[in-house]
Amino acid sequence: MSTRDVARDVETADSMALWSFVCGLVGLLVFNIVLGPLALELGALALTGGTGRPGRALAGAALGAADLALLAALAANDSTISWHLAA
Repeated sequence: MSTRDVARDVETADSMALWSFVCGLVGLLVFNIVLGPLALELGALALTGGTGRPGRALAGAALGAADLALLAALAANDSTISWHLAA
């Protein structure tokens, strides 16, 4: 494997870490049933892919878990899988 291939793999893993973080943040507000698991998966793939930004990948995975926890709490409170913040 050449150094160009290794650099491309690290760049791909860094992109996955970034998108994991973005999906986790956005998922706190909307589409957390989709973006939460996506953030978890991208964070795990970034970590196993040898990202140069493991903190961002871990933060994305943690936010993905928070997305799912928020969905579970709000859905249990509202007794439905979809939730809203209106009274």
